Amino acid sequence: MIVLGIETSCDETAAAIVRDGTDVLSSVVYSQVELHGPYGGVVPEIACRCHVEALPGVIDESRSQAGASWEDIDAVAVTYGPGLSSSLLIGLSAAKGLALRLDKPLCGINHLHAHIYSPFMSEGVPSLESSCPFLALVVSGGHTCLVRADAPGQYRLLGQTIDDAAGEAFDKGATLLGLGYPGGPVMDKAAKDGKRDFVRFPRGRARKERGLIDGMDSDLCFSFSGLKTALMYYVKSEGVEKDDPRTNDVVASYQEAIVDALVSRCRKALGDGMHILAVGGGVSLNSRLRERLNQMSEDQGTKLMLAEPRFCGDNAAMIAALAGTGQGVWGDEAMSLDAEPNLLVAGV
Repeated sequence: MIVLGIETSCDETAAAIVRDGTDVLSSVVYSQVELHGPYGGVVPEIACRCHVEALPGVIDESRSQAGASWEDIDAVAVTYGPGLSSSLLIGLSAAKGLALRLDKPLCGINHLHAHIYSPFMSEGVPSLESSCPFLALVVSGGHTCLVRADAPGQYRLLGQTIDDAAGEAFDKGATLLGLGYPGGPVMDKAAKDGKRDFVRFPRGRARKERGLIDGMDSDLCFSFSGLKTALMYYVKSEGVEKDDPRTNDVVASYQEAIVDALVSRCRKALGDGMHILAVGGGVSLNSRLRERLNQMSEDQGTKLMLAEPRFCGDNAAMIAALAGTGQGVWGDEAMSLDAEPNLLVAGV
């Protein structure tokens, strides 16, 4: 089955064509980084307007790269949540219109499920189904969560951030230090020349007594807002300014706090029959995180599956690929879907 996928959950306009759930014939991603850079973060109104302008061309480019005609498309898949409601609506409306015009089935995809599936898209890796049960870490600009996968589509949230996601912590930290946007790549680069033990920043522990854990184990949850505040106070008290010789050391210490929080929660969550850790999302591109996860997996004798770099950030290939496995919401039910900005990982 050949699926055309559309992804507009945040600030990436993407389309892809995938055959049989694994064969990526094309994947086109239009980045809006330059538009949002001056604001230090995503501006929803700018994002949705850009989706309207860019999506038709992105879809055409995906067909051109794949060498596919409209007649070759067997189904249309689209993200319907979670994400920015205004951005989700653009992709969802376009996908519904295409499915009706082509008289092809529509499939609605949970964006978090697609990130969980992304490590299984590489050639030669075991299937998601054969890997269950496994632990998934979804770590991106908008999401940081640990999920137990017992079967395809059968997911249980073990822990998540109660405030900022890891990607947001990178973005806000970079802004405080005057490094620019997006924060993840620039901090990763700067940290390579810094001392990771220069400053001892908090490790993002969520406190159960705050009453925000919603039944989840607090030891598997994250809280990065305090880390950001600690950096802000440090920068002010120590007088760290842009181009300060201490900046790389501060960045390396700040990054280590984020990475340590992620790795320590993964280490605690593994077990109970789970010997595989699958990691997806844009923050999983961080070189220090990958290094630490590899070391942890070697120490614990677990298998680490990292999404390929091209499938880490928001992309439509993972949307189309997941639909190609038969997962998601299909048919008339998909046609009745509305954008769900707060869709849960336990949702369809």
